[in-house]
Amino acid sequence: MIAMEQTVKCVVWDLDDTIWDGVVLEQDAPMPKADALRALDVLDRRGILHAVASRGEYEPAAAHLRMHGIEELFCAVDVGWGPKSEAVRRIADTLNLGLDTIAFVDNDPVERAEVSEALPPVRCYPAEQIASFPDLPELTPPAVTEEARQRRSLYRAERIRQVSEQEFHGSNSEFLASLELVMTVRRATEDDLERAHELTVRSHQLNTTGRTFGIDELRRLCASDDHEVLVASLGDRFGGYGTIGLAVSEIRGDDSVLQLLLMSCRVMSRGVGTALIRHVVERARAHGRRALAEFVPTDVNRVMLVTLRFAGFDVVDPNPDRILLLCNDVRSTAAPNADHVAVLSGDVAP
Repeated sequence: MIAMEQTVKCVVWDLDDTIWDGVVLEQDAPMPKADALRALDVLDRRGILHAVASRGEYEPAAAHLRMHGIEELFCAVDVGWGPKSEAVRRIADTLNLGLDTIAFVDNDPVERAEVSEALPPVRCYPAEQIASFPDLPELTPPAVTEEARQRRSLYRAERIRQVSEQEFHGSNSEFLASLELVMTVRRATEDDLERAHELTVRSHQLNTTGRTFGIDELRRLCASDDHEVLVASLGDRFGGYGTIGLAVSEIRGDDSVLQLLLMSCRVMSRGVGTALIRHVVERARAHGRRALAEFVPTDVNRVMLVTLRFAGFDVVDPNPDRILLLCNDVRSTAAPNADHVAVLSGDVAP
């Protein structure tokens, strides 16, 4: 059974007789519907993505979106003559979203039935319901963060980035260097708590302990003199990635113990984990503390133990349930595989 209370993260739209009145290939200029334009705008400001899965020829459809100034609202446009369920699946894969977070809207009940049959988790809506989209609970996120408002631009930048990577003729390390990656690390604020919580829930592979933190707990830790909660954002020459990292440390006397370090899976191929670890170590040492880290093995996070070891951490307590590591090698915190990332401190001086 589908968890219908799950918030929709992307609405996939049919075009002809859904977003606009008429068919592009049969009319010169069918006009977008006012209800569709309002829904596109309201949901976009809530951080809900938009995409297109429609029948027809790509160029006329894309030109019509541009003509009405709404092409930039869509993170993916899939126009062709194949089954729409295949288009929806491609969009979900492109945007790295689960099918249970996708909604599909189409004026044709046959098209909706085809998508529903092929992709049961996808929620399907008739075009007649578009006017009510801003009022639907599944299209109303519980909180709208600044990062959510930027979500469309983040995804569009990633699409351009992927094309550039496919067309790049050098090595992977040369491509990473060409990105001009900049990571900004700073103490978390109230505005970061929703995203930080989301990262603890969603990031499993690039996660040292698998621990999750609720928003209230994160708020308490941010206010604690015995803890430090850091968030990391990433950008490159194509644009931003948003908040992609979280580090939670506990101060225990002369030790700073990293209780959780995680990275968003969307930057897995960017080699930025070591850069964040290096920064955490440098912050601890700047206060005269030893840098330690806890690691709790799971089925999928061994890569983070390897990352800690490459960053100069050695095991000091091999307890299989919770391994404790100490950073001994000062030189290794400047590991070569982090040299392509510039790290800045985003903390505001008191």
